Amino acid sequence: MLTNADIPDLDVLFVGDFDEEASPLGAKGLGELTAVSVAPAITNAVYHATGKRVIDLPVTIEKLL
Repeated sequence: MLTNADIPDLDVLFVGDFDEEASPLGAKGLGELTAVSVAPAITNAVYHATGKRVIDLPVTIEKLL
């Protein structure tokens, strides 16, 4: 399994112009797109391991019993 130490150097690329309406800093979010699949991946892994479907996080022992 890869860890943070295995990630190569990243290049920062600025796309588009400054957008003062996007946020106080003018920044636009992009990393949120990759976070969308985390919760379904976790709950599907729990389902495959336990046979119990949990549809919300956090997954707790109480929800699995």
